[in-house]
Amino acid sequence: MPAIAVPAFALTWWFGCYLVGRDPGRAVLWRAGGALGAYALAVAAWSVAPGSAAAEVLLCVPALGWAGALAALLPRGVPERRLVDVGWAYASALFLVLAVLLPGVGKLVALAPLAGATALVLRHRDRFRPHPLPAALSATALIHAVGLAVVLAPGDLGPPEPLIAALGLDLLLFGFLIAVADAAEAGERLVPDLRRSLFAAVAAILLCAGPATLTLLAAPRTAAVVVPQFVLVAVVLGAVGLAGPVRTALDRVAFLHQDRLRLDRAALLMAAEALPRRHERHRMIALDPDEFTRLTRRALEDFGDTARLLRSPLLELPAVERRLRERGPGRAEQSLVRVAELRAVLAEQVRKLKPAAGFGTTEEWRCFNALHYCHVLGLRPYDRSPRTDNLDGDALRALEWFRYGVPRETLERWTAQGADLVAARLWQDLVSADPRWLSRTAAGEHVARTDRSHTTRRPEGRQTPQTG
Repeated sequence: MPAIAVPAFALTWWFGCYLVGRDPGRAVLWRAGGALGAYALAVAAWSVAPGSAAAEVLLCVPALGWAGALAALLPRGVPERRLVDVGWAYASALFLVLAVLLPGVGKLVALAPLAGATALVLRHRDRFRPHPLPAALSATALIHAVGLAVVLAPGDLGPPEPLIAALGLDLLLFGFLIAVADAAEAGERLVPDLRRSLFAAVAAILLCAGPATLTLLAAPRTAAVVVPQFVLVAVVLGAVGLAGPVRTALDRVAFLHQDRLRLDRAALLMAAEALPRRHERHRMIALDPDEFTRLTRRALEDFGDTARLLRSPLLELPAVERRLRERGPGRAEQSLVRVAELRAVLAEQVRKLKPAAGFGTTEEWRCFNALHYCHVLGLRPYDRSPRTDNLDGDALRALEWFRYGVPRETLERWTAQGADLVAARLWQDLVSADPRWLSRTAAGEHVARTDRSHTTRRPEGRQTPQTG
């Protein structure tokens, strides 16, 4: 049924590309995008050969990608997170082989990793943000498993195409939930950027997928006709979903020998892509201390990534505003200047953790070393061949110490502790610099005192005197 197959293929292929293009450095987005892309390929294979073994196997692949996305979403405080994240790749390869070898309903073995990942998400549901996310992901996973079982079940249950389209809708909902989780983790907005890409996708579907549907209706199940139509739709919708990376790639080709022009355009395009995803300035007042600490950790991790810092809510810190005012008028609205000042603020706070001149490895040096060398300077001590050019003696000693004397988990713990110290200082500067924060803090203390007064009363009804 081309009227169902082509729109289902186009929407899922576009959304998978959009997720990958949103932040190509995020494993969770790659896995979710891979799940959507595998479903789109399954729709194309089913259109060429309905009920074929290849189409059935491709219908099982999204469950494996879904399991990987859930594993990557596990909070960092979960003890088994790293083991699950690494083990997912091996488990997926094993279950994919089983899905290829087993016939019919036996291919449902591919749902096993998804069941395990869903159980882990529900087990640690209290650590997720937003809080309803685990329940929503679990419900969509259950619906996907039931739908896939019905498609692969033996017997005549009616035409499978509508049910396959329903699986696509479920996967689109899954992709949206992953995008929500990623935006919440990064402190970004999702809807404006997603709406812009969706409008472009709808226009491309009307202009490209419509004629492709008519062509498939005229020549159904003719591989020489069907395959080129799906390839055309994939190229057009992929270009819409990967708009940013596609523009960057075109600039590299078009301006191959014009480095200055290419770099200037890359900076402008990067800033333009960040604008719909950055929260408005007034939204920072809604942050609580825990959320602020999490965003500070994220900013320190992304210290060398300009694209991510361009979308960080910390660009509106009072310390950044003060440094911009010192630069003079007209600089405050330049996003790249704000990123430079945010880096300067973070680096200054990290330097304040340094105990004394020189280099040391005692306990008082650990937080500074972890943040300064691994985030500010960008050392990657656990790489097979870490970069050592342009490093001074202290940095080389730190690199050697990290590689052979500090386990990865220990370094991550020191980094988190140092980031918490930096966040505490920035938070104190924030609440003391902005009068709105002062009034909010006072109001919160008043509510807390009122709550305590209702719960701590003397028997005769008089309030117990409160301190503080």
